[in-house]
Amino acid sequence: LAPGPVELDGNARMRERPIVQLADALGELGARVELLGDGGCPPLRVRGGGLPGGSIRMDAGASSQYVSAVLMAAPYAEQDVQLHFLGEKVVSRPYIDLTLEVMDDFGVEARWGGAPGSPGANSLLVEAGQRYQARDYSIEPDASSAAYPFCAAAITGGRVRVEGIPRSSIQADLAILDLLERMGCRVTREDDAIELQGPAAGLKSLETVNMNALPDAALAYAVVALFADGPTLITDIANLRIKETDRLAALETELRRLGGRAEAGPDFLQIRPAPLYGASIETYDDHRMAMSFALAGLRIPGVVIKDPACVSKTWPDFFDVFENL
Repeated sequence: LAPGPVELDGNARMRERPIVQLADALGELGARVELLGDGGCPPLRVRGGGLPGGSIRMDAGASSQYVSAVLMAAPYAEQDVQLHFLGEKVVSRPYIDLTLEVMDDFGVEARWGGAPGSPGANSLLVEAGQRYQARDYSIEPDASSAAYPFCAAAITGGRVRVEGIPRSSIQADLAILDLLERMGCRVTREDDAIELQGPAAGLKSLETVNMNALPDAALAYAVVALFADGPTLITDIANLRIKETDRLAALETELRRLGGRAEAGPDFLQIRPAPLYGASIETYDDHRMAMSFALAGLRIPGVVIKDPACVSKTWPDFFDVFENL
């Protein structure tokens, strides 16, 4: 939408994260996007000058972020934008719904093409000519970050209360509460707060858990699974391999470093209980690896988190807050 060219780049890991699906989608909508990096990764140059729009088929099987990116620019296209998704899987769909909710809060409508299960259910339409309206806006606390204190209470049998999350929130990572509840935790939901009490008798294994809708929470949940009374299979999480690091490989390595029996596949992670012991944990410059394995230190003496400053990406004072728990 800028009048002239814009070049986008990032750190070393960003230059390894593929963005070709987004570049292709924008290109089909008439934008001029030139990939300058290797393997469909940044840096890239966007020529600017406007977005023509139109109807395209888009691959949403790798990341919902590509879809959210197109949606946010779509109201300013010269003609309607309709996205038809390839295949049956739209990964992390709750994050797309969250994008639609926030766009609506700012005066722009984007809608799914039909009811779930109908032929149009895998498409989105944004009509041209809409404009965002400025307003005062209260941002909810981040449910992805709230997962860590909730999991801390779960594995220690303690109690945590997180304030400010409305009962109506549709943030995807709040679904971890349902998993923890099924493992034996007691969850109390109020109009603007959530409280979790961990079980005194230990955590029950859920055996198999599909976490496609909440992949960011999968890291914390994998550490929780170390303390369950049986094996845990986390499925449908292939997109963890294209995050800040290859999170599936990193989880397998670091869970094993603690003594856990972990095996990562193309889109799954199997965790089996085993005697656990302290270790120095590599974080791979990934904030969620650092925060997730800090949880293990609540139960295992001698856990050391390397490069703890990587949490600054989303929660700079995480370890100060954690210490106060």
